[in-house]
Amino acid sequence: MTETNPRPNATPRRLNGGQALAEMLQAHGIGPMFGMGGFQLLPFYEAARALGLKHYLINDERCGAFAADAYARVSGRPGACDATLGPGATNLVTALIESLNAGVPQIAIVGDANREHAGKNMTQEARQAEILRPAVKDLLRVESTRRIPELVRRAFAIATSGRPGPVVLDVPEDVCHGEFDFAPEDFRCDPGTTSIPARRARPDAALVEQAARLIRASRRPVLLVGGGIHLSGAYAALQAFAEAHNIPVAHTISGKGAIACTHPLSAGVFGRYSRIANDLIATADLFIVVGCKLGEIATKRFQLLPAETPIVHLDIVAEEIGRTSRCDVPLWSDARTGLEDLDAALAGDTKAGRTERADYAAEVPVRMRKWIAEARHRLESEEAPINMARLIHELNKAMPADGILVADGGFAGHWTGLLFDTQAAGRHFVPDRGFASIGYGLPGAIGAQLAASGRQVVGITGDGGFNMTIGELETARRLGLPITLFVVNNAASGYVKALQHAMYGAGNYQSSDLVELDYAALARGFGCNGIRVEAPGDLATAIRSAFAVRDRPTVVDVIVTRDPAKMLPAVDSRTLVVKKGDRPV
Repeated sequence: MTETNPRPNATPRRLNGGQALAEMLQAHGIGPMFGMGGFQLLPFYEAARALGLKHYLINDERCGAFAADAYARVSGRPGACDATLGPGATNLVTALIESLNAGVPQIAIVGDANREHAGKNMTQEARQAEILRPAVKDLLRVESTRRIPELVRRAFAIATSGRPGPVVLDVPEDVCHGEFDFAPEDFRCDPGTTSIPARRARPDAALVEQAARLIRASRRPVLLVGGGIHLSGAYAALQAFAEAHNIPVAHTISGKGAIACTHPLSAGVFGRYSRIANDLIATADLFIVVGCKLGEIATKRFQLLPAETPIVHLDIVAEEIGRTSRCDVPLWSDARTGLEDLDAALAGDTKAGRTERADYAAEVPVRMRKWIAEARHRLESEEAPINMARLIHELNKAMPADGILVADGGFAGHWTGLLFDTQAAGRHFVPDRGFASIGYGLPGAIGAQLAASGRQVVGITGDGGFNMTIGELETARRLGLPITLFVVNNAASGYVKALQHAMYGAGNYQSSDLVELDYAALARGFGCNGIRVEAPGDLATAIRSAFAVRDRPTVVDVIVTRDPAKMLPAVDSRTLVVKKGDRPV
């Protein structure tokens, strides 16, 4: 189908829809794209080839969206994936919800049925727009070839503004194959929407002053920060604010890296897992919540924060404020600008605030050193099979300051969330906490490595998560990526088994055991490097050897504890169920 440009004075170029898509993505500086083609999007694939865009075949569409998600987190630019109609499109759902919940910008292009024949039992046709719409920030249905540039611009604006998120461009076959005479100005781009945050908002000045009064009066305030610090790039503002006013910083698992874990004001992760942060929260007289949704894990199923302690809550999404906890002062704002405005409002009190809280701030590194000393028997454990704490301890010693650890959901994410230490502020820790699906570790490492060429990228996944996505080892090998992937091999769905142990006691396990596999041997079968580690004393050498391989992936198969009581840092069944009296309901 050919459409006519109504602007006769423009110098037109006749392009098909796929070419228009590719040119608009190029204009927006798109990075690597991940997908598996089908007839509906073939013109787009050909245009991407002709333009030299980086597009990589993936073995599963969900993994393509996971890789795009991790690329976006590390680069700060929208990731991109594509899928053909039907099963290709529906395979994206889990990964798109991860990006939606975590605030990660992503452009997903999906092919759809030819509109001339839609609804007539077309091959692989589904009501995919209805399926995908709740999984994304917005779904833009492209009904006309001529509107492709406009809607691509719109997709980038939506994906990068406010709390970022994924946007689907649903492109029917006839729109992608159709032609239109495009004018040069059709392919314009707003550079502000090519990275996050596209737009910054400032909080209400009167509310800033109200918050400042609470901060002035506090003696034991705590900053509770989440992944919004990463989305805003608010690292310098957060550190400056914390240091100027001697306020400890506790973070969610997603917020790790908001401030260096090695900083003397870092209280570490808070919530279900904690070193010292939960103890500080128990005695705090003010919570300053920044870029944090205060969800279930962060609040130990909404039980952690004392009801009488006032809360200042700063977030870019207004409706998140007060959603799970009472809020005394709401600050609707970008994290960076909000922290800067709070700091400015307190500028005259800087010296007094630092002096009055000096002893309080000095408690943090002392408590942290004490916690580490008490945990040392686990961090340096000689147990075999290997204690997870020992594995993370060895990683902490080996990781370079600019390295990136990508953590899968479940077992791997909880251990690293508690024990992995970032040495600098920034996205040095990439967990999939938006949806907490397992299967993110390997494709996430692929996306992170493409965003951070030359840096050490490590993925950590469970054997269950690796079983889901092992096909992407071929993708990583084909791309020659030097990622190191740790498979924590406990021959079980470790998180589920640990929960069953906590809830029902030893031996009462159902559908949580896996066959013992040699993942190092499997990796070598893929043409990758494979190392199997069974003794804790061999970990350091294995890590050094893996990091030295720079031409292909390395899988380090680590045989970890089989004891369900030791599979998680801590499991408190009281935080996993809602109780009425003594009976779970």
